[in-house]
Amino acid sequence: MESRYGKVVLVTGASSGIGKAIAERLANEGFRVYGTSRKAEGEEVIIEETASGGFFKLINLDVRSNESAQKAAAYVTEKEGSIDILINNAGFGISGPIEETTPEEAISQFDTNFFGMHRMVRSVLPGMRERGKGLIINISSVAGLFALPYQAFYCASKYAVEAFSEALRMEVKDFGIKVSLIEPGDTKTGFTQNRYFCEGSKHSAYKRSQMSVEKMMRDEQNGPGPEIIANIVVRILKRKNPPVRVIAGFSYKLLVFLKRLLPSRLVVFLVSKIY
Repeated sequence: MESRYGKVVLVTGASSGIGKAIAERLANEGFRVYGTSRKAEGEEVIIEETASGGFFKLINLDVRSNESAQKAAAYVTEKEGSIDILINNAGFGISGPIEETTPEEAISQFDTNFFGMHRMVRSVLPGMRERGKGLIINISSVAGLFALPYQAFYCASKYAVEAFSEALRMEVKDFGIKVSLIEPGDTKTGFTQNRYFCEGSKHSAYKRSQMSVEKMMRDEQNGPGPEIIANIVVRILKRKNPPVRVIAGFSYKLLVFLKRLLPSRLVVFLVSKIY
């Protein structure tokens, strides 16, 4: 597949789920993909180089570390000469009532989902500015548009990703760098099983919290597979001017449209009834 931005892609959180689906799809499209995982040892070849020159290799990276972010970016740049496309996907979810979530737990949520993204952006921007082109895709969530009960810090981290990405898009425009958001809804991945429950929620005073989170988990597991997000990435790569955001799924687009029309009080009431 032809790309306006180049062929070298760095995808964070690519050992499973959405990140892996994106990495595999792009490798098969001819991109030279470096995915990242905290558990990778050295360079692990997931998809060997194809006739079109694409491959998928997994390298070690902990987005919570400035040093690790810089090291991973430097490694790919040394191997390939550039990082043309950054896809920030690494993240996880914390569940539990706000009152019962400790500051340390809340900070850990932001350290991965938000500051991890910031670290990676800072690692690739100098090279992109020097070349006068590049593409950054940040994987957000519809939870960055709708606050959900007992998911406050996950939602807050994704709301932050939304604001960050919009500001970044404006700041780097003059350097020929494009920025786009993808907002998945309920998607069937290992994200559900990897959800972290705050320690205080184990003996919660909030009796609805368990029922609410269990409904969210069921919805996730009944959602489409991560390939839907990989398809959106491919469409973005073909665009000269990528959209600010792409919401995955018609039903979520409808919900966002209704949110803009309905009074905020009614929106909050309806979400609280669902969850």
